[in-house]
Amino acid sequence: MPRSDFLREATERGFVFQCTDLDGLDAALSSGRLSGYIGFDCTADSLHVGSLVPIMLLRLFQRHGYRPVVLLGGGTSRIGDPSGKEESRQLLSDERIGANMAGIRRVFDRFIRFGEHGSGSDAILANNADWLDRLGYIPLLRDVGVHFTVNRMLGFDAVRLRLEREQPLTFLEFNYMILQSYDFRELFRRHGVRLQMGGSDQWGNIVCGVELIRRTDDGVAFGLTSPLITTASGAKMGKTAEGAVWLTADKLSSYEYWQFWRNADDADVGRFLRLFTELPLSEIARLEVLQGAEINEAKKVLATEATALAHGAGAAAQAQETARRTFEQGEAAETLPSMSIPAAELAEGIPAFRLLVRARLAASNSEARRLIREGGARVNDRPIEDETQMFSTADLVSGAIKVSRGGKRHRLVRPG
Repeated sequence: MPRSDFLREATERGFVFQCTDLDGLDAALSSGRLSGYIGFDCTADSLHVGSLVPIMLLRLFQRHGYRPVVLLGGGTSRIGDPSGKEESRQLLSDERIGANMAGIRRVFDRFIRFGEHGSGSDAILANNADWLDRLGYIPLLRDVGVHFTVNRMLGFDAVRLRLEREQPLTFLEFNYMILQSYDFRELFRRHGVRLQMGGSDQWGNIVCGVELIRRTDDGVAFGLTSPLITTASGAKMGKTAEGAVWLTADKLSSYEYWQFWRNADDADVGRFLRLFTELPLSEIARLEVLQGAEINEAKKVLATEATALAHGAGAAAQAQETARRTFEQGEAAETLPSMSIPAAELAEGIPAFRLLVRARLAASNSEARRLIREGGARVNDRPIEDETQMFSTADLVSGAIKVSRGGKRHRLVRPG
């Protein structure tokens, strides 16, 4: 069992998968302050639940008195990380990357405490464009490229799998691990960062950074990875049939975020409570053994605790109350997620299948038609009888049409 409180709790909660030198890292953590970082590329203007494990790991790191560094990939987002990808990413403009960085910063403000000067355990926000934009190609090859062999780079999973599947891997993407290693060394030199953390798909990139610091700076650095999380059904964490589960309320309401956790598979409850809440492990042990109808109480705890971290305690309490009123009392609560459709369009009438799509309860017309045929869609709590059934302002109840997918996802459609 590790001596350091951070590494011990991280292990008990399920954050630890691989480490370059577990005993060495444990000793470094036990001897005093340490800075560790995780990088996030800016491919969207928010992050989704798939990024929550590294975010929670940074939060745990800070809670134990260490300094987290959030590295935003203002530079590497121009390339795209091939790790875990089956195809090349679309290249983003500098303007889009800048807008995405601003949106992502809002996510971290909820989870991590930043300080103006990064003293003590106050987090630092860094942007790798600050140094990558100034790199010269020939100096990079001489300074860094000499420490990488193509033989070894071809052996890393991120590269090997793409080649085995005969999927394109651009020279641009092939350079990603070199630039990520350069990031680690730059943070080592600028801020004394000695630990890089990330998902298990980042293992090869992290190991390269540790070795680069040893070769060029004679420095001791460490890498720590977390398992990639999938649900009990095997689905990728953070993705649902309806799309990504975003961490910001402008992209996904607090109520829908709460419902995502409330609908967790029974087999996932204990694991998710450990990873995505800060409940004491003894309380989690009590909750995860609940069976039958009682497991639903554990799911409500999971939903409320996770939503409080991402959206605030007030929003979590409101989401829980909305769910109680909706499902236990059958009310169409005013706090349900709502959206507007132009009044003129609603007055003319909208077919049922299209209303489901417009309400963002189905991703396509065909999915909406199938949902209706299977009896999984309702309007104003009544089953939709026909996929072409028309709904209009005549169906407004208290100023809105309540559209439902199954028994747990609802949206109020209002004339706008």
